Amino acid sequence: MNKLFVAGLSYKTAPVEVREQLAVAASRMRCYGCRLQIGAGLSEVVLLSTCNRVEIYGVTDSTTGGAQAIFRWLNPRGTDLSPHLFLHEGAAAARHLFSVASGLESMMLGETEITGQVKQAYQNAQAAKLTGKVLNRLFQTALQTGKEIRTQTQIGRGAISVGSAAVEMAERIFGADLSKQTIMIIGAGKMGEACVRHLAKKGNRTVLVSNRSLERAQTLAAEFGGRALTLDECLPAMVEADIVVSSTGCPETILNRSDLETVMKSRRNRRLVLIDIAVPRDIDPEVQAVPGVYLYDIDDLESLVRETVRQREQELAHCRTIVEEQVAAVMAKFAPRREAAFVPAARPQPVWANYPTGAWATA
Repeated sequence: MNKLFVAGLSYKTAPVEVREQLAVAASRMRCYGCRLQIGAGLSEVVLLSTCNRVEIYGVTDSTTGGAQAIFRWLNPRGTDLSPHLFLHEGAAAARHLFSVASGLESMMLGETEITGQVKQAYQNAQAAKLTGKVLNRLFQTALQTGKEIRTQTQIGRGAISVGSAAVEMAERIFGADLSKQTIMIIGAGKMGEACVRHLAKKGNRTVLVSNRSLERAQTLAAEFGGRALTLDECLPAMVEADIVVSSTGCPETILNRSDLETVMKSRRNRRLVLIDIAVPRDIDPEVQAVPGVYLYDIDDLESLVRETVRQREQELAHCRTIVEEQVAAVMAKFAPRREAAFVPAARPQPVWANYPTGAWATA
């Protein structure tokens, strides 16, 4: 009997120094897929490689030797991977793929990027003629399951990082379309850069970067097609900004109430969102008293992230139900057809229910 299986490792089972040894570049996917098909004796195979996981989905007559034997075709150094590898067969393999494609196995629960990565991995294998009726149906159902979970649950909603929380805060003030808002970053450190990066994904066309080191400001501004400023220039330029992200690392506040009153007067009280992610804080809390100013600090953002995580965890049960329904449906399609005797007094079980987990014949 042909068996469906997944052999792999992920951030849950292996540290990055192990994962990076096995990572496969996009340009090498087809080559390694063919190597796996021939070397491991697989009738069908899809290779999924991301920063957080390397997984081999396949159909074979036998998985004798386990995941280590299958992975030796991706492991030229001969590293002992047995402590890090997992192997799922049959319904368990389908369940794992559907959960991965839906973001339920991701480091950031409910993230959407993995769905596109699963789709790309499947399309690469399909283009190389490495898939057949089993993996075609399996991956198509996985993508359908991911879409259903996104549509029917709240698993992908809300902020999951300080950067995405900054976007959500800004959207509460300006609405969902932030493309016309001007962003200013004060202090071009990693945290501030991450916030601006998230905001820039919304299509913002104007980014101002103010930093103690003008060279660093120019480097970051160039990345976003923006304008570099010295710290002394940030207050006059703030008249142009709609969203200000501050993260300087200064030991004392750099913006106070009188500064903002002057800025808001020049802005004619046009709304201004201040996001202070510095510790110690860059912005005096007193600025909240200035009309038209909305101030959020790092605790506000982290509180929003924690609330999102709680909401997503509450959605897990609903997501798991959808996955189980899809697993049952797809495994029923894979079950061998039999002529069942007519028994009027009892309702017959699905044929696949009579088979051991992981073993089934392709139709």
